[in-house]
Amino acid sequence: MFKQIKKITVVGGGSWATANIKMLTDNVIEKEIFWWMRSTEAVEHIKKFGHNPNYLSSVEIKVPGQNISSDLKALIQASDCILLNVPAAFLKEALKGITPEDLVGKKIVSAIKGIVPDENLIIGEFLHQKYNIPFDQFLVISGPCHAEEVALEKLSYLTIASQNNALATEFAGMLNTRYIKTIVSDDIYGTEYGAVLKNVYAIASGICHGVGYGDNFQSVLISNAIRELDRFVASVHPIDRDIKESAYLGDLLVTAYSQFSRNRTFGNMIGKGYTVTSAQLEMNMIAEGYYAVNCLHQVNRQYKVEMPICEAVYAILYKKSSPAIEMSKLAEKLS
Repeated sequence: MFKQIKKITVVGGGSWATANIKMLTDNVIEKEIFWWMRSTEAVEHIKKFGHNPNYLSSVEIKVPGQNISSDLKALIQASDCILLNVPAAFLKEALKGITPEDLVGKKIVSAIKGIVPDENLIIGEFLHQKYNIPFDQFLVISGPCHAEEVALEKLSYLTIASQNNALATEFAGMLNTRYIKTIVSDDIYGTEYGAVLKNVYAIASGICHGVGYGDNFQSVLISNAIRELDRFVASVHPIDRDIKESAYLGDLLVTAYSQFSRNRTFGNMIGKGYTVTSAQLEMNMIAEGYYAVNCLHQVNRQYKVEMPICEAVYAILYKKSSPAIEMSKLAEKLS
């Protein structure tokens, strides 16, 4: 097969970006990796010590020092594939100064599990509309895979989705390692929206725990959540998909239940009485579901899908409704 990808730039300096760097460099297929992060201090630290000072600091960084930079335009010019891995809320800021011309002919991979605020667009749609990225040059990384477990080399599964099967297969091969298995899909809309929605449901799961509901209720909540997710993605992009696959149900389960889930942690703090601001400050990490539920609320005005869990989370986070009261009202709607 003709090799389309030889040089990859990873955009982002957080835990998931660091995990992506680890996977790509542990993989045996020959390629050159570049890494962009905003913080010049972090760049210099990694060059000197070989570890990210802020996230997954136990991971050994095997990217050559000269390939790590805070000059995104230069790294994009040097690469044929760009892997985006910043929070959706900060994507516009990260791409500031980058033009559609800079991205002509580039393969774009999204490892972002969020919606671009104000635009209310998933990443593929945003890049297509704002940067003229063809959908057959766009890929999505999804699946139940926490960065912390990648760092520990715990067996994990990723789904690589693209309308270009050959491209998805090639990129999936560049992530396979002893601890990473990959699955190829053509469902870019379902995997993107599924990854967005599961963060909202994880917040709901955390809120329920925070206000005192137990495991029995949690299981009912999540069984309703997968049906709600199914209704929504079927309305937005009606194709034949199995919602029980790991990219949908698997990702939902791990995000709703795992100790590593920042969205569940955020929801738990909200349920215990934290304000949004105080929870965000204490976590010092982005809970994508906070921004996503507002975007989804706007998007669903068009589709009018019945989404009681999303609406309950929206009411709590954006209308300042009581978590206990909203969860009590939601409990009457679940089955």
